[in-house]
Amino acid sequence: MLIVDDEPGLTELLSVAVTEAGWRPYPVADGQSALRVARARAPHAVVLDGMLPDLDGIQVLRRLRYENPRLPVLMLTARDALEHRIDGLASGADDYVTKPFSLEEVVLRLRGLLRRSGAEDARSGAGPGSRSGSGSDGTVRVLGELVLAEETREVHRDGSQVQLTAKEFDLLSLLLSHPRQVLSKTQILDHVWSSCFDGGGNLVEVYISSLRRKIDKGRTPMIHTVRGVGYAIRPPEEGR
Repeated sequence: MLIVDDEPGLTELLSVAVTEAGWRPYPVADGQSALRVARARAPHAVVLDGMLPDLDGIQVLRRLRYENPRLPVLMLTARDALEHRIDGLASGADDYVTKPFSLEEVVLRLRGLLRRSGAEDARSGAGPGSRSGSGSDGTVRVLGELVLAEETREVHRDGSQVQLTAKEFDLLSLLLSHPRQVLSKTQILDHVWSSCFDGGGNLVEVYISSLRRKIDKGRTPMIHTVRGVGYAIRPPEEGR
């Protein structure tokens, strides 16, 4: 577990908490060290402070995402502004907690992220038939030229791999589980995010926009907005 924060006392507490949860902590105090350790140690997840002495937390997040799109990242922020939280989530963070927070909450959120990414099953030695989070089973969802594999958490369209963050994958998996069905923002929040966010509707819009850039850009649209109702995914021929 990579822990990135420049407050020594908080870093020590987080290290103790993740150790007691059964994970090995790799604490660092700045962004450059975080990037080096991430490359050297290949952590299962990252706890990342939004304010660092060298690089901004969002800069670190984007670099981590570029090198490993599926690495779960939990952001820590001292600012409660909705814009800051959405900025972090839109940049690839999978979840966030606002300081001050409880260590128990951090551990619970990390467990949720690891379950959804499949890393928790690998760490605990769960069998291949185990179900976890949004699904790390052997299901393969196909809609037209779009293919999503739950076990490997890979997505292809037209034979080309599409790199998604953990939350983008969960959102796409939900849409593909209900092809042509219109899902409301509330339904999406309930299924994809384990906790409620203020301004959650804006969060859904951000992730839908991100999915469209990765899935639909330069192609026949598959992700559609039903104004005032929600979102649906349809085969390419129905988007013409």
